[in-house]
Amino acid sequence: MSKGYVKYHKKSDMGPNQRLRRRSVILILTILVAGFGAIISRLACLQLVQGTYLQEKAVEQQLTDTTINAKRGTIYDTNGKVLAQSASVWKVVLAPAYFETEEQRVSVAKDLAEILDLDESNVYEKTKQNSYYVIVKRKIESDTREEIIKLQEKIEKEYNLTNVVQLLDDYKRYYPHNDLASSVIGFTGSDDQGLEGVEYKYNKYLTGTPGRIVTAANANGTDMPFQYEQNVEAEEGNSIYLTIDETIQSICEKYMKQGLADNDVKNRGGCIAMDVDTGAVLAMVTVGGYDLNNPYKLSQEAQEKIDKLPEDEQDAATSEALSQMWRNKAISDTYYPGSVFKMVTASMALNEGVVNDNSTFFCSGSMTIADAKPIGCHLRSGHGTQTFTQAICNSCNPAFIQIGQLVGAEKFWQYYQGFGFSEKTGIDLPGESEDLFFSDNGEMTSVDLAVSSFGQGLAITPIQMITACAAVANGGNLVQPYVVRQIVNGEGNVIENTESKIKRQVISSGVSKKMNEILEYNTTTGGANNGYIAGYRVAGKTGTSEKLTSTYGSEDYIASFCGYAPADKPKIAMLVFFDTPTGGSYYGSKVSSPVFINIMSEVLPYLQIHTEYTDSEMQYVDANAGAYVGMDVDEAKTKAEQAGFTVTVKGEGSTVVSQIPAVSAKIPNGGNIVLYTDENSKSEKVLVPNLVGFSISEVNSLASNGGVNASISNVGASGNVVSVSQDIEPGTEVSPGTVITVKFASAEALND
Repeated sequence: MSKGYVKYHKKSDMGPNQRLRRRSVILILTILVAGFGAIISRLACLQLVQGTYLQEKAVEQQLTDTTINAKRGTIYDTNGKVLAQSASVWKVVLAPAYFETEEQRVSVAKDLAEILDLDESNVYEKTKQNSYYVIVKRKIESDTREEIIKLQEKIEKEYNLTNVVQLLDDYKRYYPHNDLASSVIGFTGSDDQGLEGVEYKYNKYLTGTPGRIVTAANANGTDMPFQYEQNVEAEEGNSIYLTIDETIQSICEKYMKQGLADNDVKNRGGCIAMDVDTGAVLAMVTVGGYDLNNPYKLSQEAQEKIDKLPEDEQDAATSEALSQMWRNKAISDTYYPGSVFKMVTASMALNEGVVNDNSTFFCSGSMTIADAKPIGCHLRSGHGTQTFTQAICNSCNPAFIQIGQLVGAEKFWQYYQGFGFSEKTGIDLPGESEDLFFSDNGEMTSVDLAVSSFGQGLAITPIQMITACAAVANGGNLVQPYVVRQIVNGEGNVIENTESKIKRQVISSGVSKKMNEILEYNTTTGGANNGYIAGYRVAGKTGTSEKLTSTYGSEDYIASFCGYAPADKPKIAMLVFFDTPTGGSYYGSKVSSPVFINIMSEVLPYLQIHTEYTDSEMQYVDANAGAYVGMDVDEAKTKAEQAGFTVTVKGEGSTVVSQIPAVSAKIPNGGNIVLYTDENSKSEKVLVPNLVGFSISEVNSLASNGGVNASISNVGASGNVVSVSQDIEPGTEVSPGTVITVKFASAEALND
């Protein structure tokens, strides 16, 4: 009993205060453990989990990283002529932290705004920033740079400040030939990034590696002065050599622009010249292009149309107009190829063995397929019975419907695929379109097969057509088209080289050779007679395709000519097409063939392809007029006559003081050289006669009677020809002996 009492008494000795202190100690220890645990956990999180992120944020607060643009690589033509380059310009940078007074800020802002043509209040706001690096204006030219240098000298003299305004190197894209090859080259934006063409497609090669300016910031967040900067130099971009030949491109553009104007073409046109063996594109023209140095400037006609629209519609209209202007018609637009496609259909038939030289086809003027309306021939009276070659030269639609039927829908689709029409060519340019066929799997109705056999109903791109033409010409090989030949780095080392690629052989070399013979015959005696060039063996086919939807009138057409030369050893193929000509004619023979002739007449000599004149051509071959100035009159007259020319002497002097034609001028055999012996005699003028619509002999007679020389152009080896144009308008006053170039065409071949 007493033991139990003692134990109870000991427990009760711990009073209330003692128990409270004990609990407090436990609570404090618990709080301390929890608090330090939370702190340790937070530190561990900051160090181990968020450490990298926080370090990056600290660096961002302590350093300012400014990008320095790299010099963009140069774009050259295939011969090394510059087509696009980055010229040195400058960036104006302000260091407003150096300003000491309000007067300095106001004065410098006023001067900068005046020199840089900026709003003064905006520049003043920049002077108030607490920084050593504020960009005021980019890409200033050398004349403006000189004014900035004078301002720097003024600031140093008046305020004893040396680093307030700085000039840093920058670059501006420059295109020395303005609109030349604009749809191929493309252009860059304000940030020097490629936006169109090669500039866009090869942007990663051209751009280079940007440099950096790393600037330290003080505790207040202000950029430290320039002595605390670290510069990392930019690396220049790679340069690109195109397959485009600037000379050939210039020739193509010259005559395409003339063709656009002469035929009042409403929806532009295009031209592609290609090496038939390699697929290298020598020229690519979208006529009606744009100035690469000012790519956002629309034509006057387009701008006037937009200005007439309601204000809320003008932005969208401008965007659409720019998109159309920049569009590369040669690869981005599909079109109905028309009769130029007949070279493909004919190749199919020959390769399948369903036609030969003895095959005949009958044309009554039209042909009816199934229950569809009759499909007409351009010769409404019909061609009657004709051979395979005649059917091509006559460009007879009913005959080609029959040829297509012999091939059959299944084989037609196989060859359509083989020639590359069912897929993009893969040319190294942006924006290439796909074809439009009747079905995805090649299924065709009898009417589909009929119209496609002569190039209607199916829509392809011009680059697909010229690639197929090259296959017809080169032995049957479908080649990969390309525009970039080589990429080199800043040291001139080749980092990429484009090799020519044959995708597949579509037709046999024997069929290709046969087609070359037929299409050459076509240019000398057949429907493509207007593609004939004296001294050169040219093969080709005209085309006139009707568009299903009309935009500019009741009937819209595309006039084209597709051909190559020399016919026996093809080197260059060319497609010329105009979309919606509304002048005197819409036929390919009248619209596109003359342009093809003009281009090839200059390009073939440039490519050093030798002439081979027939006996009938030799009488129309022009010769150099020769030099007679400074010679005695009798001596000069004898020399000219020995060269085969007639001579007219003007004036009373004994020495030749001037002559017409000039020394290097081409003059026809038997043409007239006019020799002037005094200054007074040089004032005589004659009126140019009308030389259009006549035979060769009539033109020569009219020119002779009018006191001028007629240079005969584009006279075929056979066939009835008539003059269709002259390069100097009738009624123009010219000096006696002036050479008038007169072009001829086949009287029978002006309707395809």
